[in-house]
Amino acid sequence: MFANLSLYLVTDPTPEILKGRDLCIVVEEALKGGLQTLMYEIKMRVLIETASKLHAITKTHGVPLIINDRVDVAVAVGAEGVHLGQDDMTIDTARKLLPDNAIIGISVSSVDEARKAVDQGADYLGIGTVFPTPTKKDTKSIIGTAGTKEILEAVGEMSRAVGSVAIGGINLGNVQRVIFQSQAISKGLDGVAVVSAIMAADDPKEVATEFNKLISILPPFAAIPAPPRPNEVSALLNDVPLVVRKMVKEHPLVHNMINFVAANFAANVALAIGASPIMSPYGDEAPDLALNGGALLINMGSLTSESVSHYLKATRAYNEGGNPVVYDPVGAAATQVRRAAVKQLMADGYFDLIKGNEGEIREVFGNSAGRQRGVDSGPSTLNNREKATLTRDLARRERNIVLLTGPVDYLSDGNRVIAIGNGHSFLGQVTGTGCALGTVTGCFLAAHRSDKLLAVLSGLLLYEIASENAAAKDYVRGPGSFVPALLDELCVIREAVLKGDDSWFSGRAKIQQITL
Repeated sequence: MFANLSLYLVTDPTPEILKGRDLCIVVEEALKGGLQTLMYEIKMRVLIETASKLHAITKTHGVPLIINDRVDVAVAVGAEGVHLGQDDMTIDTARKLLPDNAIIGISVSSVDEARKAVDQGADYLGIGTVFPTPTKKDTKSIIGTAGTKEILEAVGEMSRAVGSVAIGGINLGNVQRVIFQSQAISKGLDGVAVVSAIMAADDPKEVATEFNKLISILPPFAAIPAPPRPNEVSALLNDVPLVVRKMVKEHPLVHNMINFVAANFAANVALAIGASPIMSPYGDEAPDLALNGGALLINMGSLTSESVSHYLKATRAYNEGGNPVVYDPVGAAATQVRRAAVKQLMADGYFDLIKGNEGEIREVFGNSAGRQRGVDSGPSTLNNREKATLTRDLARRERNIVLLTGPVDYLSDGNRVIAIGNGHSFLGQVTGTGCALGTVTGCFLAAHRSDKLLAVLSGLLLYEIASENAAAKDYVRGPGSFVPALLDELCVIREAVLKGDDSWFSGRAKIQQITL
């Protein structure tokens, strides 16, 4: 076949030539104009010259140079290794072409890809894409920290050790959370791969220095859960009155980004237990409010087109200060908009506590049983053991506290799992009582940070025992008379606590430790 050489185009991919246009679009337009032959040109000389210059610099600093995809370039410049994609040359072929001591990394986005790479002899895994990023358009999937952790768990159990870095959308604002939440039982990340956060920085040296600083320390919100004890229930029950007294005396601030239906009631509940509420859906206020050392509640009951952006601003501000954040994914499975909001919020922030009913917790975990009708959980499809397991597994995955509410509440920090049988059915018949519980737990997390499970348990028991007291009043005939009685009983307990009287709690807690 003879080519028609009358109009022969040689491509030039440099930005100055393309002027921001897509190369393929330029070529297609030229073809429409009568182009007869096309040569796609990548100058090996340019690649090798640039790689050689980079290698000279990295050798001066004692840092290995890894060439992406191009084994030929790595060999030509004597680079220390290559990084391969799933569609590139196989590891076995690359080994035959490279020196014996060459480093070979490979991109993986699933457990199967990771196991295969380890079996074939990869030296390290590039795990991702963790978060969406403009520098990589052809991502097969966004795996988040949960997917990263799953891969690390799998390869950590293999017989051969392998290095690991997370890649995709990692910046100074999320690097600590990525490392913390990706930590599996058997293996953690060895590092992170960064692109635009350094390459586009005005001062790359300063940014790289900050990255190294953040990577070497735990994030301010990190807390390692205590291992279960044989006498766990007794120990927790002994500590609950102390934590309640501590919260009442500290009078913590709780910043509520809460649905408008529950705002008034939640504020009154916070005041009744001795806390200081502020109701503000405006994310730009969060940096100032976070300076008070209080907690943030994200309750997405009244979701709008602007809500998520405000939630994210506030969450970042409280995360940076190490202040607790409670997430109540109200109606998480009710609409596609809410499902998308859950994914975005879970990807962009750390929540010390995730609190919700069965349907909401299942949606957050990723195994939703179907669409919710509204904010109610709907008919339960899990037995008690399955609920306890779901609670533990989500807490373990996110490295936080999870509270699954219902007739029996399940609370876990990923290690300990506690079932709580207190409360009254009237709580489920009044709008806002569940939302107010989010406010209460935020107050307790702000006051007692050394054991987050104990803090949440203390707030939960205070709230639910008060509801039992309220429902037992002679004048309470139903939900309408129950609400003011609940506020009264919360206030009565607060006053008793200030006097050192713990009789409100003695013998009232209905909790047990669950062994899974």
